[in-house]
Amino acid sequence: MTRRKFITLLGGAAATWSLAARAQQSERMRRIGVLVNLPADDPQAQVRNAALLQGLQELGWTVGRNLRIDYRWGAGNADNVRKFAAELVALAPDVILAPGTSTLEPLLQATRAVPIVFVHTADPVGAGFVQSLPRPGGNATGFINMEYAISGKWLELLKQIAPRVTRAAVLRDPTLTSSTAQFAAIQAVAPSLGVEVSPVNARNAGDVEHGLAAVARSANGGLIVTATGAAVRHRDLIIARARQHKLPAVYPDRYFVTVGGLISYGPDLTEQYRQAAGYIDRILKGEKPADLPVQSPTRYQIVLNLKTAKALGLEVPATVLARADEVIE
Repeated sequence: MTRRKFITLLGGAAATWSLAARAQQSERMRRIGVLVNLPADDPQAQVRNAALLQGLQELGWTVGRNLRIDYRWGAGNADNVRKFAAELVALAPDVILAPGTSTLEPLLQATRAVPIVFVHTADPVGAGFVQSLPRPGGNATGFINMEYAISGKWLELLKQIAPRVTRAAVLRDPTLTSSTAQFAAIQAVAPSLGVEVSPVNARNAGDVEHGLAAVARSANGGLIVTATGAAVRHRDLIIARARQHKLPAVYPDRYFVTVGGLISYGPDLTEQYRQAAGYIDRILKGEKPADLPVQSPTRYQIVLNLKTAKALGLEVPATVLARADEVIE
């Protein structure tokens, strides 16, 4: 290669590098708000956040390069959640992620303009968050955590894995319409299964302690934990007391079982964060929440902890083992 050709090539490469550098420097920084009603150090919150970041990165969004994320952690304090909702809206982000009704409701009270993507939310139509699932119509759209009807499956599963259960306590948050509806679905199938069900209102650790101790005083008792933020926040206590009182228990999500719960039936809620990344990407590229349909889970999974079953003295039926999507030994 001649010296002249080399200098020409070098000059062309330098121009290309310069253009690329200028393009990167001029790339617009977009802003996302995330309002979570869990503590910042909650392990499950971190797993879900990692799924969100991975989903965004796969779509070309990198924190510090073209994306900024502002987090607020409510840690189960309703007053803080309302305050943080107002704070995030005041930052004028391009979109806000809202996990669960406890964060979505205050955000919608704070803004009807900033786009919101929600996950883990039950019955957004009934709650007035969207006009319909196919056409949300407002500034919010996202992903439902479950259909109410599957709540009856929890009692069926409890009866299959622990046939002697004749009384089941249903741990719920009485302030949530979704929690009340889940209990109603369980109550509807109870007579056909020969099980008497009763609600245990549990919004804090004291409620959990007293409620499960009362359940344990009855013979042939079992436990169903509904899908609520309170259950997530107090999961370690719930699982420990269920083990202490020898209560077979069914949970709404896999992560309860990975930390010692007996069995769960529900959608993959962590996957919803990856799906949310897709909706966030579409909104950042110009689509409107009003035009993005609310999506329901298409698959539910059973996760079983055999070690816990053994500790409870349960012999897991072959039919339950065969249906399990994941078995923890």
